[in-house]
Amino acid sequence: MGSRRKKARGGEMTGALKIAYKPVGLLSGVVGGILASQVFGLIWKRISDEDETPAPLSEDYGTREVLFAAALQGAVFGLVKAAVDRYGMKGFRRFVDKPRPPSSAAVAR
Repeated sequence: MGSRRKKARGGEMTGALKIAYKPVGLLSGVVGGILASQVFGLIWKRISDEDETPAPLSEDYGTREVLFAAALQGAVFGLVKAAVDRYGMKGFRRFVDKPRPPSSAAVAR
């Protein structure tokens, strides 16, 4: 998928910032779970014309349908969790970071 940029470990949060982020991370995790559940419900309803997802122990559905629903649900939850975590961290960083001084390249111009 193209070139990957590696950042130095200096970009990771440490100490007080890590502690300050905990409540934000927990809240965003709950919101992300609710959002993912709603998104999955909408997708499942649209592709199956059913309101309920097949339960793994239900005999009303075939194994293929149960496994497909589980795989789709995992993909949706993973995508939403990654997006919520990523944008939550970016928002938190914007809120707590001090304005950065201009880079040396910008100063030279």
